[in-house]
Amino acid sequence: MSNITPEIVKEHGFTEEEYRMVLDIMGREPNMTELGIFSVMWSEHCSYKSSKKWLKTLPTKAPWVICGPGENAGIIDIGDNDAVIFKMESHNHPSYIEPYQGAATGVGGIMRDVFTMGARPIANLNALRFGSPEHAKTRHLVHGVVEGIGGYGNCMGVPTVGGECEFDPSYDGNILVNAMCVGLAQADNIFYCAAAGVGNPVVYVGSKTGRDGIHGATMASAEFTEDSEEKRPTVQVGDPFTEKLLLEACLELMATDAIVAIQDMGAAGLTSSSFEMASKGGTGIDMQLDAVPQREPNMTPYEMMLSESQERMLMVLKPGKEEMAKAIFEKWELDFAIIGTITDTGRMRLFHKGEMVADLPIDPLAAASPEYDRPWVPTPKRAALDPATVDAPLSITAALETLVGSHNGCSKRWIWEQYDHMVMADTTAKGRPGGDAAMVRIHGKKKALAMTSDVTPRYVFADPVEGGKQAVAEAYRNITATGATPMAITDNMNFGNPQRPEIMGQFVGACEGMSAACLALDFPVISGNVSLYNETNGAGILPTPTIGGVGLIQDVDQAVGMAFRAAGEAVVLIGETKGHLGSSQYLQETLDRKDGPPPPVDLAAERRNGDFVRAQILSGAVTACHDLSDGGLGVGVAEMAMASGIGAKIEDLSGALPLHAWIFGEDQARYLVTTRDAEALLAAAAAAGVPAQKIGETGGADLIIGAGETISVAALKSAHEEWMPEYMAHPDFEE
Repeated sequence: MSNITPEIVKEHGFTEEEYRMVLDIMGREPNMTELGIFSVMWSEHCSYKSSKKWLKTLPTKAPWVICGPGENAGIIDIGDNDAVIFKMESHNHPSYIEPYQGAATGVGGIMRDVFTMGARPIANLNALRFGSPEHAKTRHLVHGVVEGIGGYGNCMGVPTVGGECEFDPSYDGNILVNAMCVGLAQADNIFYCAAAGVGNPVVYVGSKTGRDGIHGATMASAEFTEDSEEKRPTVQVGDPFTEKLLLEACLELMATDAIVAIQDMGAAGLTSSSFEMASKGGTGIDMQLDAVPQREPNMTPYEMMLSESQERMLMVLKPGKEEMAKAIFEKWELDFAIIGTITDTGRMRLFHKGEMVADLPIDPLAAASPEYDRPWVPTPKRAALDPATVDAPLSITAALETLVGSHNGCSKRWIWEQYDHMVMADTTAKGRPGGDAAMVRIHGKKKALAMTSDVTPRYVFADPVEGGKQAVAEAYRNITATGATPMAITDNMNFGNPQRPEIMGQFVGACEGMSAACLALDFPVISGNVSLYNETNGAGILPTPTIGGVGLIQDVDQAVGMAFRAAGEAVVLIGETKGHLGSSQYLQETLDRKDGPPPPVDLAAERRNGDFVRAQILSGAVTACHDLSDGGLGVGVAEMAMASGIGAKIEDLSGALPLHAWIFGEDQARYLVTTRDAEALLAAAAAAGVPAQKIGETGGADLIIGAGETISVAALKSAHEEWMPEYMAHPDFEE
């Protein structure tokens, strides 16, 4: 008699149709261990069953791409036998339930994805979305998440160099914590996860297995409800000091020829790592669960297979290399256990206390999980918004002070000062947090990587196609603004419930826009993560397809930052300005309006203007550069002034546009640059067919706009820096 009741099936996240598929595959009723394994492997988090149809439409190839999606992380070739390995992943639900551990283990997990392929992590980034600042839990969540990210990254000795943080009521019950890691490997010594070699030993290394994190993948694939707080046991507990030991031990073993395949144990732990390795290699595995190092007594096969305890790896070794590998891991005071053998059966057979407790076919779980073509409807187009009809309730300088001091426009220094962004000593001064893109030098060499994280969720909500384009285009611009060449992206697709056609429509639209931008900008997707069911009691988050971008500059000395360099330099606006105010920060912060379409993205203009700006930076013609996005020209020039302490006089060149539309419009494909020779730069722009105009000059201690709107840079900086520390120091807040 089977003890699998319909209630147990439902608790494991199966639909009736999916459970019938399980019965067809098995040819019998599964036992509880087998049901649990199917459950996590077919969860949204592990199988991508609602999204893989559309993810396949994203461009993933380029001559410099060594490995695209499908492995632990993506890989690009940056020459000199250097390879960059990077990926972004979400830890949203765990971070809401247990902010410190949820965020910390998100950072730990993404670093394992990178070093399991043979790379030493050289930089972390994070993209954070919290609920309304007024919400009762927001301060508590900000505090815990930031402390968790900093605590883990700082202990690992990996700099956290960039990211973003925004607030919106849609995230009140479902915050987003997207963690990105960038690592450096030798291109001729990269490790993959495909198991091979019948009879080869399967080895478990790292921490012991406990009962933490059981059903973590299933929880990450479900909506939140009022009782989600009770899911605390499904959140893993992290130990960065153990992970640091694991990193060094793995890299030491990787310097030998002992490893056939290696896979970190992330979501679904021992289950997903073993099934993915066997599926990729077309092999089977016989596993002895009694040999699994266990932290707690009397653990069942179900618990061992589904635990998401952190800091663990699974590897296949060459025969005869076991003792050497064991010596390395024991030197680093880590567990090492031979727990299985590679077979040619194509099946996963689990043994416990002398009995076979599970016998499962591998490919139907790992490769042939359900794939859904969910019904979807396109997001209705919004009516155009004529900038001439938009009121200006504040003076230009008052509006500027409001924007740079708002909860989304303010400095996030309070956050990034808790992260060590200088450890390893390769973070460059031009690319520190708060700028367009972080810059990390390749140790001992002239070349450097530029990296950024970008998305504007309000644009994606208003028009998923244009919003998807814009997210990729802004990552491209942020990298270009340093002088680096954008090379590839990773994505983190955060959306609500895909079973609602309007939410699925957001996902489909965002993929369409991202795909178009990646193709036009030669900026392929090499890795990523999908996080669905980000909603609480039926209310979804703003669609948030976060884009993590990486670019390369051959000589870091040629890079520029966004701070004005000196007084007396010309300020030049690159790109066309039409004063687009739909879905803008200006509209939201000064008029409390969220209407209108987002700015259209002209991808040909993005490519043309970006190539021009990059060439001018590398030629030495440009002394500072900043891309224009939220808050348009006004916020862009203010940020350049605040970064340097140098003011500027900006002429009123609005023409037929209202001045507030010219200053705050969020037209795309635009950059602000400074130069010592405006005539030469404008002539080069004209020759390249790039719109450009000199709009002012740097100097003084004030920002002067038009005929006499004046505000001191010090006053702007004060407004910009005040909000976050004051918010987090609120007397009612208790940690």
